[in-house]
Amino acid sequence: MTRTRGFTIVELLVVIGVIGVLLALGGGAAVGVAREARTQHCGSNLRQLALATFSYQNQARGQLPPAILYKVRGSELVTEAWDFTQTPDGEVTPGVLWDFADGADSIHQCPDFQGASTFGADPHTGYNYNTTYLAAEGSMPQLAADGRILDGWDAARRGLPPAAHRHTDRCALFGDAGWRGGANKFMRAPSNRVENDLAKVYAGGQAFRHRAGCCNVVHLDGHCARYDTPEAGDLANDELLEGFMAFPRNGFLSADDLRYDPR
Repeated sequence: MTRTRGFTIVELLVVIGVIGVLLALGGGAAVGVAREARTQHCGSNLRQLALATFSYQNQARGQLPPAILYKVRGSELVTEAWDFTQTPDGEVTPGVLWDFADGADSIHQCPDFQGASTFGADPHTGYNYNTTYLAAEGSMPQLAADGRILDGWDAARRGLPPAAHRHTDRCALFGDAGWRGGANKFMRAPSNRVENDLAKVYAGGQAFRHRAGCCNVVHLDGHCARYDTPEAGDLANDELLEGFMAFPRNGFLSADDLRYDPR
């Protein structure tokens, strides 16, 4: 009679271990593929935001959409941001870049950002808009010398005119947004030449949240690229980096304003 030799305990453990390693490798690869898909989805969203911006620009004689304006309507103060409009009672309606994206509001949501907006009741969040150099930023309504209420465009700091947009290939338009509180809506350049408020600047950084720690950015010429090195900025100190930006999870695209200033 022939005796059949079975597996020993050690051999069984080795086989189980090998199977476990193979499953882990396969699972890791699947996770990597999913993260890359979300990163590419994010880039597609940003390109669509750029197309909506250019569509607005074509109808506004070259003027880019404002980042934010405050307008008085009757007895209410209405906030008009680049993507949505909000009334004091919290009602949110589409803004200019929802309209010019044919109502595709979901493109305003970064697929790798999980969290609530830190600005109003924004239903979609994760991206910010170059407010230092490109977009107009309104202040609260104020009373003019003749008694008129100055609001909207009349109480706004304008962005650089289109004639000054020379280096469109390196100038950020929209990108993944991040600060210690989550996501911000207004992209700030690190040199603080406009804001005069370093806390606001360091709360307007970019998020390096995607696969391999990259940040997606669409530029003023419409092309999208990934940045993988967060910069602290020339004016950095520990309070700004830790208290407002949460560096290096978030950071700037360049140490100076090179990636923000289109001139």
